[in-house]
Amino acid sequence: MTEFILVFALAIVLGWPLGRYLAAVMRGAPMRGDRPFGTIERPIYRLLGVDPAQGMGWKAYAGAFLASNLVVGVLTLIVFMTQAWLPLNPNGAPNLRWDLALHTMVSFLTNTNQQHYSGQAQLSHLAQMTGIVGLQMATPMMGLALLAATLRGLFGGRETADAAGRGRDPADLGNYWADVIRPAVRVLLPLCLLWSLALTWQGVPSTLHGGPAVVPVDASAQMAEQKIPVGPVAPMVAVKQLGSNGGGWYGPNSAVPLENPTPLSNLLEMLAIVLIPVAITFMVGAFTGRRALTALVFGTMLTMSLASTGAALWSESLSGTSGDVALMEGKEVRFGAAPSALWAAVTTQTSNGSVDAMHDSLAPLTGLVTIGNMLVNAIWGGIGCGLQQFLVYLLLGVFLAGLMTGRTPELFGRKIEAHEVKLLAALVLLQPLVLLGFTAITLALPSIAGTSNPSFHGISQVFYEYTSAFANNGSGFEGLGDATYWWNLSTTLALLLGRYPALIVPLAIAASLARKRAAPDGPGTLRIETPTFALTLIAVVLILTLLQFMPVLVLGPIADHLALRAL
Repeated sequence: MTEFILVFALAIVLGWPLGRYLAAVMRGAPMRGDRPFGTIERPIYRLLGVDPAQGMGWKAYAGAFLASNLVVGVLTLIVFMTQAWLPLNPNGAPNLRWDLALHTMVSFLTNTNQQHYSGQAQLSHLAQMTGIVGLQMATPMMGLALLAATLRGLFGGRETADAAGRGRDPADLGNYWADVIRPAVRVLLPLCLLWSLALTWQGVPSTLHGGPAVVPVDASAQMAEQKIPVGPVAPMVAVKQLGSNGGGWYGPNSAVPLENPTPLSNLLEMLAIVLIPVAITFMVGAFTGRRALTALVFGTMLTMSLASTGAALWSESLSGTSGDVALMEGKEVRFGAAPSALWAAVTTQTSNGSVDAMHDSLAPLTGLVTIGNMLVNAIWGGIGCGLQQFLVYLLLGVFLAGLMTGRTPELFGRKIEAHEVKLLAALVLLQPLVLLGFTAITLALPSIAGTSNPSFHGISQVFYEYTSAFANNGSGFEGLGDATYWWNLSTTLALLLGRYPALIVPLAIAASLARKRAAPDGPGTLRIETPTFALTLIAVVLILTLLQFMPVLVLGPIADHLALRAL
């Protein structure tokens, strides 16, 4: 409980000033750090051949986003499929098979970091440092850029002047390249440097050497020696946590002592998971000039977060592991069962997905909490994409509240009409179609499922894998033989469908609203920055996520819990 309070208290205390700084960075206004940061940014703009001051409409913005993803994705795929022939491969990692290389590339390109491989054994240092860490640095900033453009659209577009000085162009949603590069250079890189140094101080490896060879303690292992895989682990752990990434250097992730050696490193890594997502909620008010909006976003997300975390801690306290350390298989035995549950809750409330315990070993109801967090995908959420999903719920909440009160649905003075509602409906329906469709196909063909448990828990394993992919979370129940053609290709499709529509559709809706004339507030205006609307919004979230998936949740984690209670 102490760690729970400390993590959230530090996240809020540090997130407030960081959020205000983020707002200044995304506004592009003159700042004190322009001179030193500009020396890094300007060469990048020249290399890309772009003008950071040039405004973009939503189609040009989305086009730049997709083009940048395509280019870095192809380059990363080439690295994964040729790493055996490239330098910085002290452990002799082989080339990845094409389907595994494709899944790994798409997984990290979508800021998911779902891993069907063990990094220390199957990736070279070069592949980890370029393909993995490079995408971990870029993709969260891409999500933040799409969020900034969407917020500009919701408030009518960026204030610019054309060549004739005629004033505002409502179609201008900002410059994609500036929105990615500025926060990467001015926010994420400095934070990663700070966290890397702190984790190295705590004992996380940071070297280009291949690692020492040691004699195993257990002679029955029949091994003359064992090589301990190390590398530049600390920088990767820093960006995986701070960037809502989650993919670990080692297969078991932060459950490995080399990746998470001490209680302080455990605290630092958990804090890093939520720090920037919390800061973004504080960014909203300063960025949009609507301070009360931060209260709505932060209050709603904090309420859902505390309820989720409390439920996970309560559920895990009732399991057998809370009273008998011999039953803690898969849990974090160094720190205890409660920190395992806390990390599981926090990592699924964001799109981080890193673990310090195997979620397959959690109590069934704790597993239910983690699945629920990912279905909502807006309890803090990932960097940019979490608030983007929250805006989807906000638009739906305003539309439904308007219908219930007999008012014309409006958000920030702009009417929500049939075109916007159709786009929202398509986005909401996409989630159950993908998750339930793939889960049904996989369970109907046990030969491709590869589950370690054929009963209720097996349903949870399969549904969790697809939910994690679609939510761009990346954590797994494990217990799956997932390094197969079916799992690699089906989850790749879930990864793509969970990332790009969720970022681009809200951007298109915001651009549509930006073209409409804003009506001034009046007696009939729906006030959204109120506790009543916040409760309405939470109800909309629960109905649109948890209730529509209730049958599979009953057949999976709930039935699993009841079966264990009956023993």
